[in-house]
Amino acid sequence: MKIESLRGTVFTYPSKRSVDAAGHSHPGPEKQASMAMLTITCDDGSEGHAFGPVEVVRKHVVDAFFRKVMVGANPFMREQIWQDLAHWQRGSAGQLTDRAMAVADQALWDLAGRKLGVPVYQLIGGFRDKVPAYGSTMCGDELKGGLSTPEEYAAFAEKLVARGYKAIKLHTWMPPVSYAPSVEMDIKCCAAVREAVGPNIDLMLDGYHWYSRTDALKIGRALEKLQFAWFEEMMDEQSMSSYVWLTQQLDIPILGPEYMGGKHHTRAEWIKSGAATITRAGVPGVGGITPTLKVAGMADAFGMNCEVHGNGAANLAVCAAIKNCQWYERGLLHPFLDYDEVPAYLNSLADPMDEDGYVHLSQLPGLGEDINFDYIAAHTVSTY
Repeated sequence: MKIESLRGTVFTYPSKRSVDAAGHSHPGPEKQASMAMLTITCDDGSEGHAFGPVEVVRKHVVDAFFRKVMVGANPFMREQIWQDLAHWQRGSAGQLTDRAMAVADQALWDLAGRKLGVPVYQLIGGFRDKVPAYGSTMCGDELKGGLSTPEEYAAFAEKLVARGYKAIKLHTWMPPVSYAPSVEMDIKCCAAVREAVGPNIDLMLDGYHWYSRTDALKIGRALEKLQFAWFEEMMDEQSMSSYVWLTQQLDIPILGPEYMGGKHHTRAEWIKSGAATITRAGVPGVGGITPTLKVAGMADAFGMNCEVHGNGAANLAVCAAIKNCQWYERGLLHPFLDYDEVPAYLNSLADPMDEDGYVHLSQLPGLGEDINFDYIAAHTVSTY
């Protein structure tokens, strides 16, 4: 069995999300957005599929790296293929990103699951078939009735609890909001949400502001009084020493790194240095399911949780396959958006959640995405 071909398909679909000047997602008028799907086909007709941003799954990346490494290879040699792609990164001048590698790796796992008739989370090993989810909000905005005040965050948190969530993570205000970032507003928001949901809902804060050490310490001490479950990405993650310092000052668990590059290697250094209490890895951010499992195994060996960053079928599969992950991140959520609305290119949600806050794993083979291939074919704008 050998990989015979790879195909990139760019298609459009309706989206109600817009992006502000700093790249943050917010609700907006419905428009046509674009996405790419990578398809790997083997000589026996077996296929695997994975979605990714168009700017990540570019034609040049597929031609210069994916095809060069993968065509003719045994698709079950995932580790070998991943290592070969990682080797090519050195001379790629930044064109072969970890996020691009992640799409290729996901497609390989999807192919293996489809070929064997097994969901990927079971193929990995399988620990559970449902995972508790936390509701992860969009960052703050200036939309009346949205997430423009601490009171609106509190009201939305009450709705999330009524929906079934047993935990909520806040992303607060960020530029270009005029007064952001603001230590005082962050603390007010967290206090308002705690008061609204009571003591039995786990709360987390994703700072995402690159605060100074003193600002991060001030917020962290406030979060300790509010009994938050963790504090995340509050300073520039390139300064690991700052995280070591903050972890030593606070009792609240510090989670990281989230966006810092370096795959599992960087996370090993964070664990060794004591820069975080809980480690962090997500399939797109570290280069695929394959390296995410390396991070989870490392964390497990040190008695640490590995909380998986972001939503989607691949991240959900990892959450269900490992023991040392407490939550699945479901979002990003906003009062003006219906997260449970099925995307046009799927026939069903990849992460359906019940009224008790559990996301149930699809039993479809592969990553479990019920792809609407007819819709994609009808809305394809280019292939390569």
